Amino acid sequence: MALAKLMSDAMKRKLGERLGVSEIVRRQGWGGVPARECGNLVREAIRMAEEQLKQ
Repeated sequence: MALAKLMSDAMKRKLGERLGVSEIVRRQGWGGVPARECGNLVREAIRMAEEQLKQ
């Protein structure tokens, strides 16, 4: 299953804002985000999940 379907919209927005792609998403939707940035979003989501598991 695609990561986008597993994450809530709120989490995707938070990650988008954190990584500076929220304007692209607002104008073009998630399909407009370059592949490199999508990889960064996934990496950040994994990092956040690992932090939560440590707590």
